[in-house]
Formats: sequence, C-alpha cells, structure tokens
Amino acid sequence: MSRVTLEAPDISCDHCIASIRKAVTKLPGVEFLQGNPSSKQVTLEYDPCAVQVEAIERVMEEEGYPVKK
Repeated sequence: MSRVTLEAPDISCDHCIASIRKAVTKLPGVEFLQGNPSSKQVTLEYDPCAVQVEAIERVMEEEGYPVKK
C-alpha cells in the first residue's frame, strides 16, 4: 500500500470529507484514512497495482473537489 495526501481547496466542512470518502472508497484498492477541512486535505492509502492516483483525483473532481496540483 502507498499513501498520498491530496489538497482540494474546495473542501470546507465534514460533509465534504464524507462525500469524498464515500466516492473514493468505491475505487478498488483505496482506503480512506483521514480528512481535514481546515487544511483542505485528505489522506488515503491505495494499492498502486489496483488504482492510480490520477483515478482518485478524477473521482474527487467528479464529486466537486478538484485536487490542487
């Protein structure tokens, strides 16, 4: 498993974190670890053999939370 922290400037509350958690954990090999609305970050563990970071970013964007690059 690999770990990644992604910053999404549109995260503003715990509801945002819950929406992201629900969406990204539908991807194979993704485990949600934590989210922080004040830092606008989420930390995930993922299996790089099952999913790429770009796919996680795409799902977050589809939920309305584009990742800052």
